Parts: sequence; structure tokens; C-alpha cells
Amino acid sequence: MSHDDNEPEPGAGGARRGRLLSRRRFLTLCLGGTTASFAGSVTWINYVPAPTPVADVPLSDAARALIAQAWEGLDPARVVDVHAHVIGLGAGGTGCQVHPGNLSWTSPLRLVKTRFYKGAAGIYDESKADALYLERLLDLAQTQTPRARLLLLAFDHFHDAAGEPRPEVSEFYTPNDYVAGIVEAHPELFLFCCSVHPYRKDALAELDRCVELGAKCVKWLPNAMGIDPLDPRCLPFYERMAAHGLPLLTHAGEEQAVHAEEAQALGNPLRLRAPLAQGVTVLLAHCASLGTNEDLDQEPAADGSRPRESGFELFRRLVKEPREAGRLFADISATPQFNRCDPVLAELLGDPALHPFLINGSDYPLPAIDLIIRTGQLAGLGLLDPAEVPLLEEVFAANPLLFDFVLKRRLRRITEAGEQRFPSSVFETAHLFEG
Repeated sequence: MSHDDNEPEPGAGGARRGRLLSRRRFLTLCLGGTTASFAGSVTWINYVPAPTPVADVPLSDAARALIAQAWEGLDPARVVDVHAHVIGLGAGGTGCQVHPGNLSWTSPLRLVKTRFYKGAAGIYDESKADALYLERLLDLAQTQTPRARLLLLAFDHFHDAAGEPRPEVSEFYTPNDYVAGIVEAHPELFLFCCSVHPYRKDALAELDRCVELGAKCVKWLPNAMGIDPLDPRCLPFYERMAAHGLPLLTHAGEEQAVHAEEAQALGNPLRLRAPLAQGVTVLLAHCASLGTNEDLDQEPAADGSRPRESGFELFRRLVKEPREAGRLFADISATPQFNRCDPVLAELLGDPALHPFLINGSDYPLPAIDLIIRTGQLAGLGLLDPAEVPLLEEVFAANPLLFDFVLKRRLRRITEAGEQRFPSSVFETAHLFEG
């Protein structure tokens, strides 16, 4: 969590107050061209410190009061974080995989991203990566009082047009059975979200099997998994999802956290009219808050292209369509990040007509990456009380997952009518997974 734009300095109580570096300076520091800088970058990539247990990081009385204030008016039994990833390297026989480029200097940008993900997730020893990921997540979740449950996400392989899995081009893979097993062991903390590619030859059978394992939702990332929500092959899958009462949590907008440059068009929010039309409840991730897409409602030009519109505006168009009432929601995960917050957060906070469509997710482990959430920027935009910034830094140092929740509860927009915040309904979302 970054505080402002200056160089790094230590924060009180061990809090990390890393300042956001320019991309050029960041790459110079990490991937410099000299022998010495390359050696240093190798050391930096390979070194990830062990995380400090939550119980070992002290919090001031003022920070504890801020946490208590964040929980005011909420029923913890109804609060669900709808977007928490489970990722691993396959250590310990979990079946998890990541793209080889994420662990190799042949793909330096991917490697650097992976280093940040490992640091955020507490993976300081790759030989025990999967167990360490779970160990850290459990520490962050079960030490909270009160606490929310998390919807844990499996993640299927990329599949080609013939319905065959393509592990070699899959960004990462987290098996349904692995996530189901975690949830079974910790039902007080987690809910199971399966991931089934609709082009799979056994897609319907695998969906039915996941329901038997306790799945409450289905996760897609079309841009990275190669799924076109408008493809007719998806129709039987939508029908089966609707019969089971399973919502679809699906990415919308541009995808930057994983490699997806060749298929950004698949993140067009308007493509999600297809599952909605088949009776599926759609949970649109990140409010489609990055990038632009073709406006599919416009007539194409002679070259086949259409005007482009921001994904966020296309999402706002969807929520105005009466047929989608009660079955379209958008999670606010990642919206406080420095590259998404302006102007999206102000518009989300300041438009009460949008609030019934919003739900909360953390996109864990991303909130634990120090660089991407800039509390100073949020305060400068008027969306956060500056007096609360140092208290939020304390919470981040102790528990970045809790920080994400407290931050969103304290976000505000000041208007002539007073302060506007996200209502309790954004956080009390258990009803979506009780069908």
C-alpha cells in the first residue's frame, strides 16, 4: 500500500509505506542492463521474506477503533468477500500450475509480476509454495474478529476451439478438487467457487460434479481462458448453471494482472447479456473499470469496426436494462487501485442508483501488493479522510486482507448532501450463494 509519490521510507510499527515508482525507474531497478544490476535483480527476484504473523503486529487503539467502526451496521454472518484467489505452483501435489514464463527470465515482466504475487501471498520458499499460500491466507482470515467468509476461486485451463485443454498457454491453473478440499476443511471461513471452461467436452458433467462438491459459483476470466460468452457453445452451460442456481463470477474490462493481450475483446461487458438472457446471475468483476471495448450496440463501419467505449460505461448501460434487474451485480474488487480509482470510485460512491448492483470482493492476493493501493492518492481525491491514512497503514501492516475491507468501508464522497459511502448491502452478499 503506497502512501504518496516520494521515495520509500519505513513506516511506524514496521508498516510498509513504499512509494510508487515510475515504470521506467522500476524496470531500471529490477532489470538493469549491467552485470551488477542483473545480479542484483536476480537476488531481488529470488528473495521473498517470510510474512510476519498477524498476531505479532501490534495495532494502536485508534486503529482498532477504525476496524470496529468498519464493522458497524453489518451482520458478519452475511458478509462475503466474493473474489479471493487460490494459486499454487503444484508443490505438495496440489495439481496447481502457473505458466512457465512466470518463473523464468525468458519472460522478465511476468517474472517480476510473479515476484510481487509471491511476496503478497507469503510464498518465501517455492518448494512449499502451495502450503505457504494457504497458511498465509488462513492466518489473514481466521485471526479477524469479527470476520467475513471468502469465496475461494478455482481457475480452469485455457481451452482451444476443439475443447482441448492447453496447459502450455494457460496463465495459471487451480483445480476444482483442490479448492473444494480447502473449503471442506474450513467451512467457517470459505465458500467454494468452481471454474469450468464451457468448451470442455465434459463441461456439463464437471459442473454437475462441482455442485456435488459444494460449489456456490463459477469463475471465468474470458480474456485469459479463451472464452467468448457469446459463443453458442456456452448456451447449454448457461442453462445448466441456471438450473443449479449458480452465479457466474466473470472478469470484465481489460485484464492486466495476467497475460491476456490477444483476447481483450472477450472482456466486453456487453457479451454478458448472453448468460443473463439464459437466467444466470452474473457477478461482473471490477465493475469493468479498465480499458475500452467495441460498442456492440452500434452499427459496424465498412471495415467492420465499431466505436469504442469504456468498459465502465458499458457496465453502467447494462444496469439500466430492466431485464437484468436482480441478476446483474458488479464487484468492487481492485477499484481502489491507483490505475483504476480515478474517476471510477467517485462515480461508484456518488451514484446511489448503482449501489444495489455492487458487491464487495478483495481480489486477494492483490490487496497485499504494497505498490498498487495509494492511500495518499485516495485522500487527495477526497475519497478518504487524511486523518485515517496512518491508521489504515497500521491495518495494512498487520493484515492486508482486513485492510482491503476497512478501506472500502471508510471510502466516502463528499457532496452537498453530505458523505456518501458504500451501503451495507455491498458487503452483505451471502444471499447470492444460498440458492
